Amino acid sequence: MPFQQGSARARQRTVLLVGIVVLLAALVLAVVLASVLTHRKQEGSPKMLRWKDRGTTKNLREVILGRCYNYVMARYPELGDKDCLKIWESLKHAFIYKNPCNITAEDYQPFMELASHPVPCNKSLFWSKTSDLAHRYTKSNQNFLTLEDTLLGYMADRVSWCGDPSAPGINYESCPKRSECESNPSSVFWKMASKMFAEAACGVVQVMLNGSVEAGAFKSSSIFGSIEVFNLNPDKVSAVHIWLMHDIGGLQSESCSGHSIRRLTSILEERNFKITCEDNYRPVQLLQCVHNPDHTDCRLCTNTT
Repeated sequence: MPFQQGSARARQRTVLLVGIVVLLAALVLAVVLASVLTHRKQEGSPKMLRWKDRGTTKNLREVILGRCYNYVMARYPELGDKDCLKIWESLKHAFIYKNPCNITAEDYQPFMELASHPVPCNKSLFWSKTSDLAHRYTKSNQNFLTLEDTLLGYMADRVSWCGDPSAPGINYESCPKRSECESNPSSVFWKMASKMFAEAACGVVQVMLNGSVEAGAFKSSSIFGSIEVFNLNPDKVSAVHIWLMHDIGGLQSESCSGHSIRRLTSILEERNFKITCEDNYRPVQLLQCVHNPDHTDCRLCTNTT
């Protein structure tokens, strides 16, 4: 009897040891399989770290929602019926889990429809190579709005996003530049938003260009030169006023009679727009002079007697 009991205990220990060995083997196998699958997953998305532009903005959801609520609740409460959560979801679905080099206008259509709103006549301000100055001006003068002052542009200004077919569907490390592929999320968005902004313009529109750029103030390949100019509606826009600004103390590369301005004027005249051009539009120049009050360009009103 004692021998049988000892034999039973030995069998139990043997079974227990075998069970432990099997369990450890299963755990090792699970770790190996997980490592293999992770390696294959990384191999399946070779582009994740190879794009040349910055990746998706951290906390993009919170940034977009915060800007949306601020815009429709604090800045323009008349737009308070906008559904910011739906706007965010429509933006997310435009790019998440998608090839960042294969984005289309159709991907953004729901987002554009939810976030767009009318811009009052005579308030549209277009710009090229004058981003900082144009936006400083619209902040100080509420009579004008750039694309970045609309809800669409305000939410997207200076943030970035792109997707990836692999989980988690959003690439926070890098996104493609336009030179890497045309149909990237940023390029497609800004082209589409710029087209809509131009199509909606009415009355007198303003264009702020940089006369200190050596290559010329008007560039045909710019967003303004390639998209916005050709989507202004002659039946809605009565005149185009060009403000040709020069950097205080900078180069005077071009005036209103310069070669690129003549080219722009020709394009606009062919489309039946009335055009005026003014060198250093004084209200904008005064804003420039805030940072350069002692420069000779800023002493035009000083008495010399």
